[in-house]
Amino acid sequence: MRRCTPQAWLLAALLVSSCAAPPSKEMDRAQGAIDAARAAGADRYAAGEYTAAVDSLSLANDAVGQRDYRLALNHALESHSHAENAAREGASNRARIRGEVEREMAEIAALLAQANALAADADTARLPRRVAAEARSRLAQINDDVQKTGEAMKADDYLAAQPALTGVKQRIEDVIANLNAAMPQSSRRRR
Repeated sequence: MRRCTPQAWLLAALLVSSCAAPPSKEMDRAQGAIDAARAAGADRYAAGEYTAAVDSLSLANDAVGQRDYRLALNHALESHSHAENAAREGASNRARIRGEVEREMAEIAALLAQANALAADADTARLPRRVAAEARSRLAQINDDVQKTGEAMKADDYLAAQPALTGVKQRIEDVIANLNAAMPQSSRRRR
């Protein structure tokens, strides 16, 4: 029989001892990474990776119950990796969506200012009352929708704010087009 070096015995002892007890430290690290990812919004902005992290930790817990500590260790490490990826992806997606929503809100604010100015000029431009009243009513509804979106943004809920903006610019542009079409020729030439 060959003689083994002390390092080989130490490595063998570590391998045997690492699989003789549940990987509690690794599972705790994975749970901590999942908690951090959730705090960063990964459960909403990176749902796939976040779910994979939670599922892997659940599989690790199941493996501990079956006393398969090596499998539990593998699942715990996988869970930690997914949780870290979820945190990065969640932060990136949240920042991207936030930027898109803020740009969209700025464009909408500019269009609303233009539409409100046209609606205010409706009386001096001698537009039919029906056209002016309809424009004011539609602008009031659009303002309500934009305010709800602003509240979602203040609540840091950009996923709810993003779909609420769908079609708002088109609705404002339609009001502007209707007001411009109803303007008398002399008012249009002055602009």
